[in-house]
Amino acid sequence: MDNDNKASDKEKSSLGMEENIAALLSYVLGFITGIIFYVLEKDSKFVKFHAMQSIIYSIGLMVLSFILGFIPIVGWIISLIIGPLSLILWIILMIKAYKYEYFKLPIIGDMAEKQAN
Repeated sequence: MDNDNKASDKEKSSLGMEENIAALLSYVLGFITGIIFYVLEKDSKFVKFHAMQSIIYSIGLMVLSFILGFIPIVGWIISLIIGPLSLILWIILMIKAYKYEYFKLPIIGDMAEKQAN
């Protein structure tokens, strides 16, 4: 990654769209669009990074929500808190991708970076 955590502006992905648009779209439907962009993108490590981070983030969130659903009261309360926070983080991830920024989530970001390279 670059020292300033930004990808080069106005580059096209192998899909024919600007990298930032492809990276943003990889978050829109979670792991579904993440998988689509990860598989179809051939050149851009920036797009592949955001696509893989989208996949790991959305699947991890689904698993966590599923597990918390089985924990009475405490799990349900935590689920109520995680819902709005995950929505906010999802929006932040899309904004960062649109601004050509590598925004690495803890643990997930490192895993995504390894897969994108």
